[in-house]
Amino acid sequence: MAVRIVRLGSPRADGEGLRIGTVRRPPRGVPKAEFAARDYYDVWFPNLSPSAALVAEAQAAQSDRDWAGFRRKFRAEMSAPEASRELDLLAALSHHASFSVGCYCESEARCHRSVLRELLAERGAEIAG
Repeated sequence: MAVRIVRLGSPRADGEGLRIGTVRRPPRGVPKAEFAARDYYDVWFPNLSPSAALVAEAQAAQSDRDWAGFRRKFRAEMSAPEASRELDLLAALSHHASFSVGCYCESEARCHRSVLRELLAERGAEIAG
């Protein structure tokens, strides 16, 4: 049992379980009925996505300093009570079920899912791979 941090649209790992899309928008040009079949996500959970303004800031980040600013602001968003409780829930579930959370970004290093990985680990989540 564990949570995996994945790129949405990538092939699913054996035993990955439910795939949760922590993205602001659904995949473009893909019918809703095909999201799971095309390995995007089974459940859409935009609550753990950066705000629209912060997504734009992340996409515009050119330097390590810009990226550090994004990370700081996203962590602040995720410290809000509702988001914090949702992260606590996922961390607790990771000890009882296999599931994944993800985003579309090619590189996890420059994606909010890297911050989600850290936040979940800080809450004691069991993280695969």
